[in-house]
Amino acid sequence: MRRILLLPDDGPRGSIMGATNALSGSIAISGIRCIITYILIPLAGPILGLGVVGPYLGLALGALSVVFIVKSMRRFFAAEHKWRWGYASIGIVLVVVVIVQSAFDIAALAS
Repeated sequence: MRRILLLPDDGPRGSIMGATNALSGSIAISGIRCIITYILIPLAGPILGLGVVGPYLGLALGALSVVFIVKSMRRFFAAEHKWRWGYASIGIVLVVVVIVQSAFDIAALAS
């Protein structure tokens, strides 16, 4: 997994606090993305005329979310945190969800 995350095998060990802070940022970004994508855009979009902006905003927030998920996974593995594999499993599922949502956004833009 360290190779996939581009971490050197003999690199310095990261701090547990750095991993925890990265996790907090990742959860915050993912939460904001979910609120905007699944609540605000569907409810306020038709009222405010955000139909065209929604897919673009979803793609941007999805990309930002994936960046933060990978960043926190890198920190968990660099720190050799005891929950690194559990978080990696959850992170991979979230990345797959974002990719599927991005496919729907791209399909909406194409039509």
